[in-house]
Amino acid sequence: MKKWLKRIGLGVVALIIIFCVWNFQLIRYGLLQLKGQLNVVNNTVSLDEFITNPLTPDSLRQKALLVNQIRSFAFDSLGINYSENYTEIFDQQGKASMYVVTACDPYSFTPKTWKFPIVGNFPYKGFFDRQKAVDLANEIKAQDSLDVGVRTAGGWSTLGWFKDPILSNMLNRSEGDLASLLIHELTHGTLFVKDSVTFNENLASFIGDRGAIMYLSSKYGEASLEVAQYQGEIEDELMFKNYILQSFKGLDSLYKAMVNLPVGEKKELKKNKIDQIRSDFDTLNFKSEVYKGFFKTYIPNNTFFMSYLRYNSQQQVLEDELNLKFQGDLKRYLEYLKSKYPSL
Repeated sequence: MKKWLKRIGLGVVALIIIFCVWNFQLIRYGLLQLKGQLNVVNNTVSLDEFITNPLTPDSLRQKALLVNQIRSFAFDSLGINYSENYTEIFDQQGKASMYVVTACDPYSFTPKTWKFPIVGNFPYKGFFDRQKAVDLANEIKAQDSLDVGVRTAGGWSTLGWFKDPILSNMLNRSEGDLASLLIHELTHGTLFVKDSVTFNENLASFIGDRGAIMYLSSKYGEASLEVAQYQGEIEDELMFKNYILQSFKGLDSLYKAMVNLPVGEKKELKKNKIDQIRSDFDTLNFKSEVYKGFFKTYIPNNTFFMSYLRYNSQQQVLEDELNLKFQGDLKRYLEYLKSKYPSL
């Protein structure tokens, strides 16, 4: 009996060792992410403490006071599930906290994906350490010859694993933009479908954008200057997004048409198309200076276009379903989606 139990014990240990060796990179990555997340969690202070601290600049104090208003609106008026997220704040000291690596085939919009336990496949990989993100990007370029991008993240959701804090850089946003971001991330904590990143991000963007207008309208009135100013902000944003999505379609058509061409010819045709996209962009009539000259020095690759597709490609589908089936009632629509899809 003892020998039998010993054999079982040794077998279990062997399986654990094999699993750890086989998944070494994943475990190492998980530990690095846990370390970074714990650094954030362990260095937060309550939002109330931040607000009452005499050293807090008044401009940031006023923005911090808005957070609880936005949270309450999201829970009461949008059907967002209640949580303690964004009741604490982490001081980024003006620096980025998260870096995101994406990769994509250079001549088609086929993203590289990473598989994670429980949550499934993701077309991006996040790091708290910028150098780790850059190292991975360089490794992918060298080994796989893919288009690679590294960007910062304005916020993220841990889907309930941790109590997500306000990141201090969030408070630099306008009230409407802050509301949109918080509602976006709170939506992830309410509904997140496994292996459906594009749907998840599109839905969070959709709820965030419309929720922000609803929040401002409820606070200031639909005809208020505050609502008009925010709508002016997002008009430019919408023009920019639409241009990028149209450019994506043009590139996608080009890639499909040149599938059998030599690599050198593909590279030249792609370069010419992207040069055209950058040049035509200057003909757009933006109201603000935010997007003017965006492509003067920046040369986008496929990961740039994929990111906009990931967050914005299904907006019209969601809009149509909201209006046709739910008569524009965003809260009822979200309740329906929560009942329809299993969430992590």
